[in-house]
Amino acid sequence: MRNALLIALGTIIAVGWLASPQKPVAEASSKEAALTASKQVTEAEKQRKLDNYFAGTAELSRSADGHFYSDVSVNRTRIHALVDTGASVVALTGADASAIGLRWNQADVRVVGSGASGPVEGVPVTLDSVELGRHEARQVQAVIIPKGLDVSLLGQSYLTTVDPVRIEGDRMLLGG
Repeated sequence: MRNALLIALGTIIAVGWLASPQKPVAEASSKEAALTASKQVTEAEKQRKLDNYFAGTAELSRSADGHFYSDVSVNRTRIHALVDTGASVVALTGADASAIGLRWNQADVRVVGSGASGPVEGVPVTLDSVELGRHEARQVQAVIIPKGLDVSLLGQSYLTTVDPVRIEGDRMLLGG
């Protein structure tokens, strides 16, 4: 009786398997291998980012224009900034400075430096805090550039407080 049940069950499984559409073995195995490889890369990347986070390292990916950008907290307000290792200080657009709550008037604007196109006019300020990832710096020197700056710059007045700052391929690693 038991043997008859096993034979019947085996027959049902075999018929069901034969009736179901089958992929060619080579096609199925190559797709499965590619999927498995992409999952492994994704898992490895997730693990690397998690390890960096717990090590206190902020990891930025190079954007299509070749630069590194990040959302940064300035005086507890989020702004989007270009990480600029060639800028001596943090430079805020007029719009970002207003969003942060910084106020100035035209009488405060003066030459604060020079750029590729000549003198740069702005307003020197000290920021209470600048935070990227898990690294916060206090009393950071900055300038507000009311006109002519398209994106705020995260410059050396902040970056010198992060050790190390390094570029590895298409990744910028700050801290850790």
